[in-house]
Amino acid sequence: MVLAPARSYRGRMSITPLRRARRTAATLSVALLATLLPAGTAAAAAAPASRLQRDADALRDAGVTGVSARRDSPAGLRTVRSGVGDLATGRPVPADGYLRIGSTTKTFVATVLLQLAGEGRLSLTDTVDTWLPGVVRGHGNDGRRITLGQLLRHTSGLPDYIKDVVPEGGAAGYRHHRWTAHTSEQRVALALRHPPAFRPGARWEYSNTNYVLAGMVIKAVTGHSWEQEVQGRILRPLRLTHTLTPGNRPFLPRPHARNYQQFEPDGPMTDTTIAYLPFDGDADGSMISTAADTGRFFGALLRGKLLAPAQLAEMQRTVDVPDDHGDPPGTRAGLGLVWTPLSCGGGYWGHAGTGFGYVMWPAVTPDGRTTLTVSAHSRPGDHGTAARQIRGVTDLADHALCDGRDGGPR
Repeated sequence: MVLAPARSYRGRMSITPLRRARRTAATLSVALLATLLPAGTAAAAAAPASRLQRDADALRDAGVTGVSARRDSPAGLRTVRSGVGDLATGRPVPADGYLRIGSTTKTFVATVLLQLAGEGRLSLTDTVDTWLPGVVRGHGNDGRRITLGQLLRHTSGLPDYIKDVVPEGGAAGYRHHRWTAHTSEQRVALALRHPPAFRPGARWEYSNTNYVLAGMVIKAVTGHSWEQEVQGRILRPLRLTHTLTPGNRPFLPRPHARNYQQFEPDGPMTDTTIAYLPFDGDADGSMISTAADTGRFFGALLRGKLLAPAQLAEMQRTVDVPDDHGDPPGTRAGLGLVWTPLSCGGGYWGHAGTGFGYVMWPAVTPDGRTTLTVSAHSRPGDHGTAARQIRGVTDLADHALCDGRDGGPR
Protein backbone atom coordinates (compact mmCIF):
# COMPACT_ATOMS: atom_id res chain seq x y z
CA MET A 1 0.00 0.00 0.00
CA VAL A 2 0.98 3.57 -0.37
CA LEU A 3 0.01 5.23 2.87
CA ALA A 4 0.59 8.62 4.43
CA PRO A 5 4.26 9.57 4.89
CA ALA A 6 6.20 6.95 6.78
CA ARG A 7 6.50 6.87 10.55
CA SER A 8 9.47 5.64 12.55
CA TYR A 9 11.35 5.78 15.80
CA ARG A 10 13.55 8.64 16.88
CA GLY A 11 16.86 7.10 17.86
CA ARG A 12 19.07 4.10 17.49
CA MET A 13 18.71 0.86 19.39
CA SER A 14 20.30 0.94 22.84
CA ILE A 15 23.35 -1.23 23.52
CA THR A 16 23.54 -3.26 26.71
CA PRO A 17 26.76 -3.30 28.83
CA LEU A 18 27.40 -6.90 27.73
CA ARG A 19 27.21 -5.92 24.08
CA ARG A 20 29.50 -2.96 24.79
CA ALA A 21 32.02 -5.38 26.27
CA ARG A 22 31.77 -7.63 23.25
CA ARG A 23 32.21 -4.66 20.93
CA THR A 24 35.32 -3.56 22.88
CA ALA A 25 36.79 -7.05 22.70
CA ALA A 26 36.11 -7.25 19.00
CA THR A 27 37.75 -3.88 18.44
CA LEU A 28 40.89 -4.97 20.31
CA SER A 29 41.01 -8.22 18.33
CA VAL A 30 40.82 -6.37 15.04
CA ALA A 31 43.55 -3.98 16.13
CA LEU A 32 45.83 -6.88 17.14
CA LEU A 33 45.15 -8.70 13.88
CA ALA A 34 46.07 -5.60 11.90
CA THR A 35 49.54 -5.54 13.52
CA LEU A 36 50.16 -9.16 12.50
CA LEU A 37 49.02 -8.95 8.88
CA PRO A 38 51.10 -7.59 5.98
CA ALA A 39 50.65 -3.88 5.37
CA GLY A 40 48.75 -4.42 2.14
CA THR A 41 46.27 -6.76 3.85
CA ALA A 42 45.66 -4.34 6.70
CA ALA A 43 45.15 -1.52 4.22
CA ALA A 44 42.62 -3.63 2.34
CA ALA A 45 40.78 -4.37 5.58
CA ALA A 46 40.58 -0.66 6.27
CA ALA A 47 39.28 0.19 2.78
CA PRO A 48 36.41 2.68 2.86
CA ALA A 49 32.86 1.40 2.49
CA SER A 50 31.18 1.66 -0.89
CA ARG A 51 28.81 4.50 -1.66
CA LEU A 52 25.94 2.00 -1.59
CA GLN A 53 26.95 0.84 1.88
CA ARG A 54 27.35 4.41 3.13
CA ASP A 55 23.87 5.28 1.87
CA ALA A 56 22.40 2.21 3.60
CA ASP A 57 24.21 3.19 6.80
CA ALA A 58 22.82 6.71 6.48
CA LEU A 59 19.30 5.27 6.47
CA ARG A 60 20.13 3.28 9.59
CA ASP A 61 21.46 6.45 11.21
CA ALA A 62 18.20 8.20 10.25
CA GLY A 63 16.34 5.69 12.44
CA VAL A 64 15.50 2.78 10.13
CA THR A 65 15.92 -0.45 12.10
CA GLY A 66 17.09 -2.55 9.15
CA VAL A 67 18.02 -1.78 5.54
CA SER A 68 19.04 -3.85 2.54
CA ALA A 69 19.84 -2.91 -1.05
CA ARG A 70 20.57 -5.09 -4.07
CA ARG A 71 21.98 -3.66 -7.31
CA ASP A 72 22.36 -5.95 -10.31
CA SER A 73 23.98 -4.52 -13.44
CA PRO A 74 26.24 -5.59 -16.34
CA ALA A 75 29.15 -4.63 -14.09
CA GLY A 76 28.10 -7.22 -11.50
CA LEU A 77 25.97 -7.78 -8.42
CA ARG A 78 26.36 -5.79 -5.22
CA THR A 79 24.32 -6.24 -2.05
CA VAL A 80 24.55 -4.30 1.21
CA ARG A 81 22.81 -4.47 4.56
CA SER A 82 22.72 -2.20 7.58
CA GLY A 83 21.07 -2.14 11.00
CA VAL A 84 19.39 -5.22 12.42
CA GLY A 85 16.69 -7.58 11.25
CA ASP A 86 15.31 -8.17 14.75
CA LEU A 87 15.40 -5.62 17.58
CA ALA A 88 15.00 -8.33 20.22
CA THR A 89 17.95 -10.47 19.16
CA GLY A 90 20.10 -8.02 17.21
CA ARG A 91 20.49 -10.49 14.35
CA PRO A 92 21.33 -8.93 10.99
CA VAL A 93 18.96 -8.34 8.10
CA PRO A 94 18.99 -11.64 6.18
CA ALA A 95 20.60 -11.75 2.77
CA ASP A 96 17.81 -11.72 0.15
CA GLY A 97 15.10 -12.50 2.70
CA TYR A 98 11.40 -12.46 1.97
CA LEU A 99 9.81 -9.01 1.77
CA ARG A 100 6.33 -7.58 1.72
CA ILE A 101 6.24 -5.63 -1.52
CA GLY A 102 2.97 -3.75 -0.90
CA SER A 103 1.89 -1.64 -3.84
CA THR A 104 4.65 -3.03 -6.03
CA THR A 105 1.95 -5.70 -6.51
CA LYS A 106 0.21 -3.19 -8.77
CA THR A 107 2.89 -3.54 -11.45
CA PHE A 108 2.20 -7.29 -11.67
CA VAL A 109 -1.56 -6.69 -11.91
CA ALA A 110 -1.18 -3.97 -14.54
CA THR A 111 1.07 -6.28 -16.58
CA VAL A 112 -1.61 -8.97 -16.63
CA LEU A 113 -4.31 -6.52 -17.76
CA LEU A 114 -2.02 -5.20 -20.49
CA GLN A 115 -1.31 -8.75 -21.64
CA LEU A 116 -5.06 -9.32 -21.91
CA ALA A 117 -5.34 -6.13 -23.94
CA GLY A 118 -2.57 -7.34 -26.24
CA GLU A 119 -4.49 -10.59 -26.73
CA GLY A 120 -7.61 -8.65 -27.72
CA ARG A 121 -9.59 -9.94 -24.76
CA LEU A 122 -10.26 -6.44 -23.45
CA SER A 123 -9.48 -2.84 -24.30
CA LEU A 124 -8.11 -0.17 -21.99
CA THR A 125 -10.92 2.06 -23.28
CA ASP A 126 -13.54 -0.38 -21.98
CA THR A 127 -15.48 1.04 -19.09
CA VAL A 128 -15.44 -0.61 -15.69
CA ASP A 129 -19.14 -1.27 -16.19
CA THR A 130 -18.39 -3.33 -19.30
CA TRP A 131 -16.84 -6.02 -17.11
CA LEU A 132 -18.31 -5.25 -13.69
CA PRO A 133 -21.84 -4.04 -14.48
CA GLY A 134 -23.41 -2.06 -11.67
CA VAL A 135 -20.50 -2.56 -9.26
CA VAL A 136 -19.31 1.05 -9.24
CA ARG A 137 -22.34 3.13 -8.29
CA GLY A 138 -23.09 5.51 -5.48
CA HIS A 139 -22.38 9.03 -4.20
CA GLY A 140 -21.56 10.21 -7.72
CA ASN A 141 -19.22 7.32 -8.57
CA ASP A 142 -20.20 5.73 -11.88
CA GLY A 143 -18.41 2.82 -13.53
CA ARG A 144 -20.03 3.70 -16.86
CA ARG A 145 -17.77 6.77 -17.04
CA ILE A 146 -14.48 5.23 -15.90
CA THR A 147 -12.19 3.28 -18.25
CA LEU A 148 -9.79 0.48 -17.41
CA GLY A 149 -6.91 2.69 -18.45
CA GLN A 150 -8.01 5.30 -15.93
CA LEU A 151 -8.02 2.66 -13.20
CA LEU A 152 -4.45 1.62 -13.97
CA ARG A 153 -3.20 5.22 -14.30
CA HIS A 154 -4.97 6.48 -11.14
CA THR A 155 -6.99 9.05 -13.07
CA SER A 156 -10.40 7.53 -12.26
CA GLY A 157 -11.23 9.87 -9.40
CA LEU A 158 -12.44 6.96 -7.27
CA PRO A 159 -12.03 7.41 -3.50
CA ASP A 160 -9.48 5.28 -1.68
CA TYR A 161 -10.96 2.58 0.58
CA ILE A 162 -7.77 2.68 2.69
CA LYS A 163 -9.14 5.66 4.61
CA ASP A 164 -11.88 3.43 6.03
CA VAL A 165 -9.63 0.60 7.24
CA VAL A 166 -6.64 2.42 8.78
CA PRO A 167 -6.92 1.51 12.47
CA GLU A 168 -7.69 4.01 15.19
CA GLY A 169 -5.89 3.70 18.48
CA GLY A 170 -2.38 3.13 17.13
CA ALA A 171 -0.74 -0.17 18.02
CA ALA A 172 -3.82 -1.45 19.85
CA GLY A 173 -5.93 -0.79 16.77
CA TYR A 174 -3.43 -2.57 14.55
CA ARG A 175 -3.45 -5.65 16.78
CA HIS A 176 -7.23 -5.65 17.13
CA HIS A 177 -7.97 -5.37 13.39
CA ARG A 178 -5.01 -7.03 11.69
CA TRP A 179 -6.82 -10.38 11.25
CA THR A 180 -9.93 -8.78 9.67
CA ALA A 181 -10.16 -9.91 6.06
CA HIS A 182 -12.31 -8.16 3.45
CA THR A 183 -13.45 -9.35 0.06
CA SER A 184 -12.73 -7.20 -2.98
CA GLU A 185 -16.42 -6.32 -3.16
CA GLN A 186 -16.38 -5.15 0.45
CA ARG A 187 -13.34 -2.94 -0.16
CA VAL A 188 -15.02 -1.32 -3.15
CA ALA A 189 -18.22 -0.82 -1.15
CA LEU A 190 -16.24 1.01 1.55
CA ALA A 191 -14.81 3.36 -1.06
CA LEU A 192 -18.17 4.05 -2.66
CA ARG A 193 -19.53 5.51 0.57
CA HIS A 194 -17.58 8.63 -0.44
CA PRO A 195 -17.96 10.96 -3.42
CA PRO A 196 -15.36 10.88 -6.22
CA ALA A 197 -12.29 13.08 -5.83
CA PHE A 198 -12.71 14.48 -9.36
CA ARG A 199 -14.26 13.80 -12.74
CA PRO A 200 -12.74 10.71 -14.43
CA GLY A 201 -9.66 11.66 -16.45
CA ALA A 202 -9.41 15.18 -15.01
CA ARG A 203 -6.19 14.59 -13.04
CA TRP A 204 -4.10 12.07 -11.10
CA GLU A 205 -4.69 10.90 -7.53
CA TYR A 206 -3.53 7.62 -6.03
CA SER A 207 -6.35 5.27 -4.99
CA ASN A 208 -5.90 1.63 -4.01
CA THR A 209 -9.53 1.06 -4.97
CA ASN A 210 -8.46 1.26 -8.64
CA TYR A 211 -6.40 -1.90 -8.38
CA VAL A 212 -8.90 -3.83 -6.30
CA LEU A 213 -11.24 -3.27 -9.25
CA ALA A 214 -8.49 -4.21 -11.71
CA GLY A 215 -8.16 -7.56 -9.94
CA MET A 216 -11.91 -8.05 -10.20
CA VAL A 217 -11.79 -7.26 -13.93
CA ILE A 218 -9.08 -9.89 -14.47
CA LYS A 219 -11.38 -12.49 -12.94
CA ALA A 220 -14.36 -11.32 -14.99
CA VAL A 221 -12.33 -11.60 -18.23
CA THR A 222 -10.45 -14.85 -17.57
CA GLY A 223 -12.57 -16.71 -15.06
CA HIS A 224 -9.50 -16.98 -12.82
CA SER A 225 -8.40 -14.90 -9.87
CA TRP A 226 -5.77 -12.24 -10.42
CA GLU A 227 -3.42 -14.36 -8.29
CA GLN A 228 -3.79 -17.33 -10.65
CA GLU A 229 -3.16 -15.14 -13.68
CA VAL A 230 -0.07 -13.53 -12.11
CA GLN A 231 1.29 -16.97 -11.28
CA GLY A 232 0.64 -18.41 -14.74
CA ARG A 233 1.64 -15.41 -16.82
CA ILE A 234 4.55 -13.97 -14.84
CA LEU A 235 5.85 -16.01 -11.90
CA ARG A 236 6.16 -19.41 -13.57
CA PRO A 237 7.52 -18.19 -16.94
CA LEU A 238 10.18 -16.06 -15.21
CA ARG A 239 10.84 -18.76 -12.57
CA LEU A 240 10.19 -16.33 -9.73
CA THR A 241 10.02 -19.15 -7.22
CA HIS A 242 10.32 -16.84 -4.20
CA THR A 243 7.44 -14.56 -5.18
CA LEU A 244 4.10 -15.36 -3.58
CA THR A 245 0.46 -14.31 -3.76
CA PRO A 246 -0.52 -15.14 -0.16
CA GLY A 247 -4.05 -13.78 -0.09
CA ASN A 248 -5.15 -13.62 3.54
CA ARG A 249 -2.24 -15.69 4.87
CA PRO A 250 -0.58 -13.09 7.10
CA PHE A 251 2.84 -14.60 7.79
CA LEU A 252 6.15 -14.04 6.01
CA PRO A 253 8.19 -17.13 5.07
CA ARG A 254 11.64 -17.45 6.55
CA PRO A 255 14.15 -15.94 6.34
CA HIS A 256 12.89 -12.40 6.81
CA ALA A 257 13.64 -9.25 8.74
CA ARG A 258 11.00 -8.10 11.20
CA ASN A 259 9.06 -4.92 10.38
CA TYR A 260 8.39 -2.20 12.95
CA GLN A 261 5.91 0.67 13.00
CA GLN A 262 5.92 3.64 15.34
CA PHE A 263 2.28 4.68 15.53
CA GLU A 264 2.83 8.04 17.21
CA PRO A 265 5.79 10.42 17.56
CA ASP A 266 8.18 9.33 20.32
CA GLY A 267 6.07 6.20 20.82
CA PRO A 268 7.36 2.63 21.03
CA MET A 269 8.17 0.49 18.02
CA THR A 270 5.45 -2.09 17.34
CA ASP A 271 6.33 -5.33 15.58
CA THR A 272 4.13 -5.31 12.45
CA THR A 273 5.68 -8.28 10.66
CA ILE A 274 2.26 -9.95 10.58
CA ALA A 275 0.22 -8.52 7.72
CA TYR A 276 -2.53 -6.01 8.38
CA LEU A 277 -5.21 -7.86 6.40
CA PRO A 278 -7.66 -4.98 5.97
CA PHE A 279 -5.28 -3.63 3.31
CA ASP A 280 -2.64 -6.34 2.82
CA GLY A 281 -4.81 -8.94 1.13
CA ASP A 282 -5.81 -7.89 -2.39
CA ALA A 283 -4.63 -6.89 -5.87
CA ASP A 284 -3.56 -3.48 -4.63
CA GLY A 285 -0.80 -4.71 -2.34
CA SER A 286 -0.67 -8.27 -1.01
CA MET A 287 2.32 -9.92 -2.68
CA ILE A 288 5.54 -11.18 -1.09
CA SER A 289 8.86 -11.46 -2.91
CA THR A 290 12.62 -11.14 -2.53
CA ALA A 291 14.96 -8.46 -3.82
CA ALA A 292 16.37 -10.88 -6.41
CA ASP A 293 12.95 -11.89 -7.75
CA THR A 294 11.70 -8.30 -7.77
CA GLY A 295 14.71 -7.14 -9.76
CA ARG A 296 14.31 -10.02 -12.20
CA PHE A 297 10.65 -9.10 -12.77
CA PHE A 298 11.32 -5.42 -13.46
CA GLY A 299 14.30 -6.21 -15.68
CA ALA A 300 12.23 -8.64 -17.77
CA LEU A 301 9.36 -6.16 -17.99
CA LEU A 302 11.54 -3.32 -19.30
CA ARG A 303 13.36 -5.61 -21.72
CA GLY A 304 10.03 -6.50 -23.34
CA LYS A 305 9.87 -10.08 -22.08
CA LEU A 306 6.34 -9.74 -20.71
CA LEU A 307 4.58 -7.21 -22.94
CA ALA A 308 4.44 -6.53 -26.66
CA PRO A 309 5.93 -3.14 -27.71
CA ALA A 310 2.53 -1.44 -28.01
CA GLN A 311 1.45 -2.48 -24.52
CA LEU A 312 4.80 -1.60 -22.95
CA ALA A 313 4.64 1.82 -24.60
CA GLU A 314 1.14 2.33 -23.16
CA MET A 315 2.35 1.28 -19.73
CA GLN A 316 5.06 3.95 -19.99
CA ARG A 317 2.71 6.73 -21.14
CA THR A 318 2.72 8.98 -18.09
CA VAL A 319 0.95 11.85 -16.36
CA ASP A 320 2.32 14.27 -13.78
CA VAL A 321 2.36 13.27 -10.12
CA PRO A 322 1.62 16.31 -7.92
CA ASP A 323 4.58 17.55 -5.89
CA ASP A 324 2.60 17.22 -2.64
CA HIS A 325 2.43 13.42 -3.04
CA GLY A 326 5.89 13.12 -1.49
CA ASP A 327 7.76 11.74 -4.49
CA PRO A 328 10.86 13.39 -5.98
CA PRO A 329 10.05 16.41 -8.19
CA GLY A 330 9.35 15.41 -11.77
CA THR A 331 7.90 11.99 -10.90
CA ARG A 332 5.39 10.74 -13.46
CA ALA A 333 2.92 7.86 -13.32
CA GLY A 334 2.09 5.34 -16.04
CA LEU A 335 0.05 2.15 -15.82
CA GLY A 336 1.34 0.45 -12.67
CA LEU A 337 4.75 1.93 -13.41
CA VAL A 338 6.31 5.16 -12.14
CA TRP A 339 9.09 7.26 -13.70
CA THR A 340 11.55 8.98 -11.35
CA PRO A 341 14.14 11.46 -12.71
CA LEU A 342 17.83 11.09 -11.87
CA SER A 343 19.92 14.06 -10.82
CA CYS A 344 22.40 13.32 -13.61
CA GLY A 345 19.76 13.14 -16.34
CA GLY A 346 17.46 10.38 -17.50
CA GLY A 347 15.63 8.42 -14.88
CA TYR A 348 14.36 5.03 -13.81
CA TRP A 349 11.13 3.04 -13.69
CA GLY A 350 9.63 1.29 -10.68
CA HIS A 351 6.73 1.26 -8.26
CA ALA A 352 7.22 1.68 -4.52
CA GLY A 353 5.34 -0.34 -1.94
CA THR A 354 4.73 0.62 1.68
CA GLY A 355 2.70 -0.63 4.62
CA PHE A 356 2.91 -0.77 8.37
CA GLY A 357 6.62 -1.06 9.14
CA TYR A 358 8.16 -1.35 5.69
CA VAL A 359 9.16 0.51 2.54
CA MET A 360 9.95 -1.30 -0.71
CA TRP A 361 11.64 0.72 -3.48
CA PRO A 362 12.38 -1.12 -6.75
CA ALA A 363 14.05 0.70 -9.65
CA VAL A 364 15.14 -0.30 -13.14
CA THR A 365 16.94 1.58 -15.89
CA PRO A 366 15.02 2.11 -19.15
CA ASP A 367 16.98 -0.62 -20.93
CA GLY A 368 16.15 -3.11 -18.18
CA ARG A 369 19.81 -4.01 -17.69
CA THR A 370 20.33 -2.50 -14.22
CA THR A 371 17.94 -3.15 -11.36
CA LEU A 372 17.95 -1.93 -7.78
CA THR A 373 15.76 -3.02 -4.89
CA VAL A 374 15.86 -1.15 -1.59
CA SER A 375 13.97 -2.34 1.48
CA ALA A 376 13.58 -0.53 4.79
CA HIS A 377 12.08 -2.41 7.73
CA SER A 378 10.63 0.31 9.94
CA ARG A 379 8.57 3.49 9.63
CA PRO A 380 8.52 6.48 11.99
CA GLY A 381 5.72 8.21 13.84
CA ASP A 382 6.39 11.80 12.76
CA HIS A 383 6.24 13.33 9.31
CA GLY A 384 9.60 15.07 9.55
CA THR A 385 11.50 11.85 10.19
CA ALA A 386 9.38 10.09 7.57
CA ALA A 387 10.34 12.65 4.94
CA ARG A 388 14.04 12.34 5.82
CA GLN A 389 13.94 8.57 5.57
CA ILE A 390 12.12 8.54 2.23
CA ARG A 391 14.62 11.11 0.96
CA GLY A 392 17.38 8.77 2.11
CA VAL A 393 15.84 5.95 0.07
CA THR A 394 15.51 8.09 -3.05
CA ASP A 395 19.04 9.45 -2.61
CA LEU A 396 20.36 5.90 -2.40
CA ALA A 397 18.55 5.01 -5.63
CA ASP A 398 19.80 8.15 -7.34
CA HIS A 399 23.42 7.48 -6.37
CA ALA A 400 23.20 3.79 -7.34
CA LEU A 401 21.70 4.44 -10.79
CA CYS A 402 23.06 7.84 -11.76
CA ASP A 403 25.26 6.71 -14.58
CA GLY A 404 24.00 8.95 -17.41
CA ARG A 405 21.82 6.42 -19.21
CA ASP A 406 19.41 7.87 -21.73
CA GLY A 407 15.71 7.26 -21.91
CA GLY A 408 12.65 8.82 -20.39
CA PRO A 409 8.90 8.71 -20.10
CA ARG A 410 6.76 8.81 -23.18
